Amino acid sequence: MKDNIKIAWRNLWRNKRRTMITAASIFFAVFFAAFMRSYQLGTYDQMISAVIESYSGHLQIQHADYLHDPQIENSFDYNDNIEKLIRSSRNVVSVAPHLESFALASNGPQTKGVAILGIDPEKEKGFSNPENRLVRYRITEEAIKKMKESNIFPETVLQKISENKGRAYSSRARIELETGLSRKEAEKFITEIMRFCEVKTGFLRKDDDGVLISDRLASFLRAEIGDTIILIGQGYHGASAAGLFPVRGIVKMPSPEIDNKLILMTIPAAQMFLDCPGKITSLSINLTSKSAGIINTTCKDLNSLLKETNIVTRTWFELNPVLYQQIQGDSQSGMVMLGVLYFIIFFGIFGTVLMMVAERRREFGVLISIGMQKYKLKSIISLEMMLLGIIGLATGLAAAAPIIIYFHNSPIVLKGNLGKMMEDFGWDPIMPTAWFGPYYFLQALIVAFMIFLATLYPLRKITRLKEIEALRS
Repeated sequence: MKDNIKIAWRNLWRNKRRTMITAASIFFAVFFAAFMRSYQLGTYDQMISAVIESYSGHLQIQHADYLHDPQIENSFDYNDNIEKLIRSSRNVVSVAPHLESFALASNGPQTKGVAILGIDPEKEKGFSNPENRLVRYRITEEAIKKMKESNIFPETVLQKISENKGRAYSSRARIELETGLSRKEAEKFITEIMRFCEVKTGFLRKDDDGVLISDRLASFLRAEIGDTIILIGQGYHGASAAGLFPVRGIVKMPSPEIDNKLILMTIPAAQMFLDCPGKITSLSINLTSKSAGIINTTCKDLNSLLKETNIVTRTWFELNPVLYQQIQGDSQSGMVMLGVLYFIIFFGIFGTVLMMVAERRREFGVLISIGMQKYKLKSIISLEMMLLGIIGLATGLAAAAPIIIYFHNSPIVLKGNLGKMMEDFGWDPIMPTAWFGPYYFLQALIVAFMIFLATLYPLRKITRLKEIEALRS
């Protein structure tokens, strides 16, 4: 076997051009397949993180009728025993009680329908952690003017900052990402940029009677920290709900759709506003993984643990069928594109194999004529294709890895009309790659299978080879 490998390796480099062409076709197959799939899955992860993990959770425990009739009447009594029961499941990472409803919010002449979300500020830190989403920096016209007057910043940095006028940020990393500052620019100027753009903010206490308001909604209502907004709605069993709520802070939600309409308050304040003491509408749960298998398995486990007949566990697939169908549909279209790519590359690999067989037909005839057994010749050719495959697969995966890592940590930020279009659809205009997972090695397995199929052709030709005809070719 060792001699066969040595012969196969030497055979590869007898014709370097042919070997390089075949290896290159395998390399590009793996590289583009892994990179394309990583971007597609990364976009899905971004959608799920923006809408699911930061709002509804992978699973929700709710009243059996709440999904089809989301009214405050379909709420249930909350106690710590239910939460302890849920946390006993091994896949559960965080549990947060929520009380959801709808109301009209008004600040002066501005009025808009909003989603009310009652939270426990301490428990919510382990779930969506809205404190990390508080708007701490805002690029205003006044801030840009002061930066220009300071004469600290070069024109290129001022231009990047000006292009993001009006945008709000929760962290230094997000400022760097959206403004597109280079590493040197960020190291030199980011501290000063943050100083000029810093705004005051606050968070909810456990017994707070104030609210947090989402950034886009705050812009529409022209509400700032310290202002008081009016909420009017319908409470439990048709009771009128109205109240004045001071704005404690502004949060920037990752999903533009949610950012347009969300008001957060403490559960006691929401229960008082809606006249439903002791009630919640859901327990939102995040799990260790986004995989459908773990989500469905945990859902069944929790349903078997819950003894109250009026509450059930639902997956985010049921809670947000539109998003789930969008992801499934886009995933299928992506698989079709990958299929077309595989189809093209398979014939590229197969074409080089055809060329190799045609060029070496006389060589095969000579080897068999002088006594080489066909099975040994087949094993050498198979080893040649295997070595070619290993070269192409290894280099393809190695080349894709640093690019996937880079765009995972520094995702593409869509700006201009394309970014606005993404936001109009309700998505954060960011395109990251997915971290390494089964999809990464699956592409290599698929290409390896294509190499196996291409190898069948020379083996068949050797089986049917007639020495006299091969020597005359």
